[in-house]
Amino acid sequence: MKIKLDISQTIEQLLHQEDTDGDKRITIDDVGPKYFILKSTTEEISIEGTYHLSNLLQELVLAKENNQDFIETDSVFELPANRISKMISHYFWDGLTRTLDEKGLEKLLLDSKSKTDNPIIYVPFTDDFGFDYYQKLAPKFNLKVVQLPQIITPKYVSSINDEGGILALALKKEGQNVEGFPFVVPGARFNEMYGWDSYFENIGLLLDGKLDLAESMVENFAYQITHYGKILNANRSYYLTRTQPPFYSSMIREVFESMPNKDINWLKQKLEICIKEYETVWMESGKRLTENGLNRYFAQGIGLPPETESGHYDAILKPLAEAANMSIPEYEKLYYQRKIENKKLDAYFVHDRSVRESGHDTSYRIEAICADLNVVELNAMLYKYETDFAEIIAKYFDDNFEYNNTSYHQKYWIEKAENRKKLMNQLLWNEEESCFFDYNFKTQKQNIFLSATSFFPLWANITTQEQADKMIEKCLSKLVYLGGIAGCSEEALSSISVDQMQRQWDFPNGWPPHQMIIWQGLINYGYEIKAQELIYRWLWMITKNASDYNGTVPEKYDVVIATHKVFTEYGNQGTDFEYISREGFGWMNASFQLGLSLLNEDLKIKLNQLINPNDLFN
Repeated sequence: MKIKLDISQTIEQLLHQEDTDGDKRITIDDVGPKYFILKSTTEEISIEGTYHLSNLLQELVLAKENNQDFIETDSVFELPANRISKMISHYFWDGLTRTLDEKGLEKLLLDSKSKTDNPIIYVPFTDDFGFDYYQKLAPKFNLKVVQLPQIITPKYVSSINDEGGILALALKKEGQNVEGFPFVVPGARFNEMYGWDSYFENIGLLLDGKLDLAESMVENFAYQITHYGKILNANRSYYLTRTQPPFYSSMIREVFESMPNKDINWLKQKLEICIKEYETVWMESGKRLTENGLNRYFAQGIGLPPETESGHYDAILKPLAEAANMSIPEYEKLYYQRKIENKKLDAYFVHDRSVRESGHDTSYRIEAICADLNVVELNAMLYKYETDFAEIIAKYFDDNFEYNNTSYHQKYWIEKAENRKKLMNQLLWNEEESCFFDYNFKTQKQNIFLSATSFFPLWANITTQEQADKMIEKCLSKLVYLGGIAGCSEEALSSISVDQMQRQWDFPNGWPPHQMIIWQGLINYGYEIKAQELIYRWLWMITKNASDYNGTVPEKYDVVIATHKVFTEYGNQGTDFEYISREGFGWMNASFQLGLSLLNEDLKIKLNQLINPNDLFN
C-alpha cells in the first residue's frame, strides 16, 4: 500500500525520536520508544520494533532520492531474509559496480589510497590503445598517465609505492564510443577489483541474473593475465608483484554455462588465457611451483607492504630498532630505503606478502612461513583447474584443444590432476588426524593447524568418500559455531598467547568464501542435511544482524556469538554508513544469495521467523 507523506519531515521526526545515539541509523542499540505512527491526510499506520523502523528509514530515504512523496508500506513489513535478498539484487550490486572509463574514473581516482595530489593511472606496456585513451582524459581529471615498463621488477614497484596509483583494466570500443568493462568491487575502503573476491561475487551476480556483469568480470581478468601476466591481488600499483587464489577456470565455466547462446569462441579465448595463467603463474619452476611438485604462494617485493596501516609491523621492528638505537619510524624508513640490510627481515616480508597473495591476510596458520608451505587450498584450486580443463576440452572441443602450438587432450589434464592428488595424499593428508594440513617443504613436516581451508579438497572433489566421511565426522564439528564455520578451530590457536593480536582469518571469525566452499564440498559427498544446517546458521546470522542493525551486511562475522561487531585487526568493512547500506559487502552478498538458493523451503520459513539455529540443530 502506498502512503503519501512529507518525506523529509518524516525522516527528521523519525530520527529525532528513534536515533538516540545520533548515528543516522535505527538499531537495537538505540533506546527510543521503538514505536512510530505514519500520518498522511488519509492514512495512519503504526510501525513497531527496530527491524520495521529501520526499514521505514530506508524506504523514506529511497523515496526522497527518487523525488517521491510516498512510500510503499509493504516494503516496510517485508520478511527479513526476503528483504536482504531484494536489497542485494536491486541495490547492492549497482552500488559496488565500477568502470575505469570517463564515466567512472572519478569514483576510482578519488580514493583514500591515492597518495598524491594528482591521481595516477598506470597502463601496461602492451596496451597502446588504453594509454592513448587515458592520455586524452588526463586534462579533465588532472590525471597523470604512466606507461609501465615492459618488465616489472620488485625494484620498480618499490619505486612507485608512495604514489598508490590505480592500474588500468579492459576497455571496449563501439563505434566512436569507448567504455570500460564494468567490475564489482568488494566495498567500503576496497574500491578496486580484487582477485578471489571477484569469483565469489560472480556466483551472486549469476544467481541474480546479471550475466553481462559476470561476463565483464571475466573479461577484466583476461586483460590482467594478458597485460600484467597474472590476476592481480587488486588493480592498484603496489599489487603488481602479487596474484591471488586461482578461481579463473571456475569463473569461465560458470559464466559460459549460464549463457543462453553458448559462444564457443568466447570460451576458446578464455580457456587459452586460463591455461596461460596456469602454466606461467603457477607452474613455472622455482617460483610458485616447488620441487616436490606441489604449489605455494610466493609474492615478491621490497620493504614493508605499503597498504598496511601505520604501526602494523611495530612488534617485528621494535627489537631491531632498539638494537640499532633508533626509533621504529627511523628504522622503518632506512630499511625501506635499503640503507639498512637485514636478511631475516627480508625473508619475513616475502612470507608476509605471500600471506596477502593467499587472500588469508592474516592468519597464524601461515604467518612468517607462508612461502615455505604447500597450502591445502591452493593445491585444491589448481586440481580444480586441471579437472576443469579436462572436462571443458572433452565436452566442448571434441577432446582436442589447440593452444600455443600444442594439442591438449582430456587425458593430459586428468594425468596432471591425478598426480597432484597423489602428492596431496602423500604430503598433505594426515591419516591419524583424518584431515589435510599444509606441508612445510623446508622442514618436511605438516603444519598441524585445523582450518576451514582443510576442507577445500571436498569442494574440488579430491577426497575419496572414506576420507570425506572421516573429515566430516572427526574435524568439521571443531569449526562449527552458532553462526557457521570459523576460520580455524579454537584448539589451533592454543599456542598463541592471549596478549598477541587476534588475526582476522582465524577463530572466532567466519568468512563468506569458507562457508560457500564447504557447503559445496558437503553436497559433493552426500552431506546435504549437514550443508542445510551450515547454510541456515550463516544466513540466520546475516539476517539477525541486518534486522537488528539497520540492514548491515559486512565483510565478516564473529561466528561464535554471531555478531558483526568484530574486534580484530582492520575492523569490519561494510559497517560504516548512514541511513541505508548502499553496497553490503561483495562476497557476503553472494554468500547470502547462494545460501538462499540452496536452503530448503521449510528452513526459509524458519529463517524469516529468525529462529535460533541452536534450537533447530542441537
